[in-house]
Amino acid sequence: MGAKKWGPDLTALRHRDFAFYVSANFLTTIALQVQAWALAWQIYAISGDPFQIALVGLAEFLPAALLALPAGHLADRIDRRLLILVGVTAELLAALVLVGLAAADRISEVAILSVALGFGVARAISTPAARALMPNLIPKAHLTSAVAWSSTSWQVATIAGPGVGGLIYSGFNGWLYPESPAMAYGGAALAFAAAVLLFSLMRGRPVASVAQDKGDLVAILAGLTLIFRNRLLLSTISLDLFAVLFSGATALIPVFAQDILHVGAGGGGVLRSAQGIGATMTALLLTQFPLQRHVGRRLFMAVGLFGVAAIVFGLSRDYWLSFAALLVLGAADMVSVYIRGTLVPLATPDALRGRVTAVESVFIGASNELGMFVAGSGGALLGPVAAVLVGGSMTLVVTLSWVGLFPVLRRLDRFAELD
Repeated sequence: MGAKKWGPDLTALRHRDFAFYVSANFLTTIALQVQAWALAWQIYAISGDPFQIALVGLAEFLPAALLALPAGHLADRIDRRLLILVGVTAELLAALVLVGLAAADRISEVAILSVALGFGVARAISTPAARALMPNLIPKAHLTSAVAWSSTSWQVATIAGPGVGGLIYSGFNGWLYPESPAMAYGGAALAFAAAVLLFSLMRGRPVASVAQDKGDLVAILAGLTLIFRNRLLLSTISLDLFAVLFSGATALIPVFAQDILHVGAGGGGVLRSAQGIGATMTALLLTQFPLQRHVGRRLFMAVGLFGVAAIVFGLSRDYWLSFAALLVLGAADMVSVYIRGTLVPLATPDALRGRVTAVESVFIGASNELGMFVAGSGGALLGPVAAVLVGGSMTLVVTLSWVGLFPVLRRLDRFAELD
């Protein structure tokens, strides 16, 4: 047999609807990143208070926490593509509201928090459906390739979003126009509009047939019940939850950029992109060299490295050392996302996937917003440096604790064992 030809594995991207899905998710993510950066920078510029950043995160988290279970139930009952379209269209409308408020110079802390709340509702509707739909777009044999490409697309958007957002917000550092949050919100609105178009071009898919429900409450709670009964799912999802919840390095970048590293909105946006650069490099490697062995142990190592990188970022006073720490943090996070993104669909029946991913979206996706609240609160109470150091240390404590509490995850060797 000849040696394997080196090059990217494009198998998953040859499936039409998956290609549309990845492209639309890329646009949605870059829009959210641009907008999140503009919201955080603007509310901190208005108030000068890190706690206001915390409130933005809380406003986006609460709807996801309150609506996740019914949204997941819907994702297992009706066309998931329709739910995604409803959610992304609502995000587009909210972005247009921000454009109008900023252009009219009517933006305020209350306006920002209100729109953030609206975004939280829209994401609560679309996220469970989007996560549950992806495994239905490709054959099971191509799932690991699909997860790697989906993660790569997400991470490229994570790189581009904050950097582009910072440049647009600052008028390309003042070269093209004065600082303008309206331009940043407008760019986000255009990306949301393109994502709506791509999602609308996908074919609808009926959800898998399910047994008769025992009752509405039992059906709604079925995903949560499965997670708590399956220690592999519980350990994987909860490990990422606490890692993201406690590590506030990313959420406090606007504070570090402005008050500690003194690099302004443009430099802060580039700094925020470092995490995505590390993650994208790792994701591209994973498309070519997918993890084959020692999956559980590598997950624990990745989350532990995530905590160490956060601590280095908190201690750094040099811009490029901070950049390098966030680069490593992103690479470690990508390994964790890759493992969880492959493990959870394989360990979950399709008929329950919407409800399981709804709970996962609270544990993982929404925990970014709750982590933003925790980081902002810690930054206001302890100062940004102490908040990041405490958060990174707590991530290490959780990782070591989970090694002992969940041997089933530690012993997991291959994804094939989940069959």
